[in-house]
Amino acid sequence: MDRPQPVSEELISDLSNLRALNRYFGSYRLVRHFLRRWIQPNDTLRVLDLATGSGDIPRLAVEFARKRGARLTIDAVDWQPATLAVAQELSAGFPEIRYHCADIHGFGGEESYDIVLFSLALHHFSADEAIRLMRRSRQLSRGNVLVADLRRGWLAKLGIDLLTTFFFREPMTRNDARVSIERAFSFRELDELARAAGWRDFGHRRFRFARQAIWLEHPRRR
Repeated sequence: MDRPQPVSEELISDLSNLRALNRYFGSYRLVRHFLRRWIQPNDTLRVLDLATGSGDIPRLAVEFARKRGARLTIDAVDWQPATLAVAQELSAGFPEIRYHCADIHGFGGEESYDIVLFSLALHHFSADEAIRLMRRSRQLSRGNVLVADLRRGWLAKLGIDLLTTFFFREPMTRNDARVSIERAFSFRELDELARAAGWRDFGHRRFRFARQAIWLEHPRRR
């Protein structure tokens, strides 16, 4: 899925599978955990979602904010035009979200956002690139940063192998899922990357299933 490509039935199916994996295997639950901490009634917040894919995390955040009585403006960034075309179609009822086809390494200005989200994409990058992106995420936020990703381990690999053998059997999904868990950072490795990126006083914990989150949380600025 990282390759440049047009919108196709295969891509649409793969993105749908990824949303299902996010929904049923912990990613949505993980993100909601932090939305509950960071979005309060009557808030008006600017949010950045890096490597947004088909935009399911921004839509999740908007739905949460609407129910809580808060207002979000979300910039959702990805470099794949075809993936963003799918995201925009799925987000027709979400005027709070603006999609940008851009390189996430250089998008945005320092301290432009109250919340920066970077979900299930860090494993697509090398360790050196991951350090730069974590440093950049910290620079972009004037409040909170969440980096959520897979957590490499033998049990996670076994689970992915079973899921893509019996349920998510489409070739693109099977390949992407198996490559992703192989390339994911371990819990210790992600901690080391954050420290190398200059993060201090950060939180880091494991989530189900084979997920982990590392975050920065700062007092609100009004």
